[in-house]
Amino acid sequence: QVQLVESGGGLVQPGGSLRLSCVAPRNIFNIYSMGWYRQAPGKQRELVAAISSGGMTNYADSVKGRFTISRYNAKNTVYLQMNSLKPEDTAVYYCSSGILISDNRVLYWGQGTQVTVSS
Repeated sequence: QVQLVESGGGLVQPGGSLRLSCVAPRNIFNIYSMGWYRQAPGKQRELVAAISSGGMTNYADSVKGRFTISRYNAKNTVYLQMNSLKPEDTAVYYCSSGILISDNRVLYWGQGTQVTVSS
């Protein structure tokens, strides 16, 4: 069973920052794109950001200029730096791996981490 292990969620005030981390097995990390999805209550899960094994990135329009996805190959880790957070960013954030740049095909999911933006 493939495990994507997330960390870094929590409660933050509007305008604040958080960084999410996700560690993946090396064979998965080296082959597939990595990404972050989120799901707010009553809404569908949506792609937030993705990064290919070669470093190509893709962002949802709602987070462009505020969120940055990056990967640290030596540690099989993908990060999501979230700045200027808004209440509407509140959701469960899921790490994912698959074919995410040219397609929207997730092969593996993490367990999810809660991000709450509130004063």
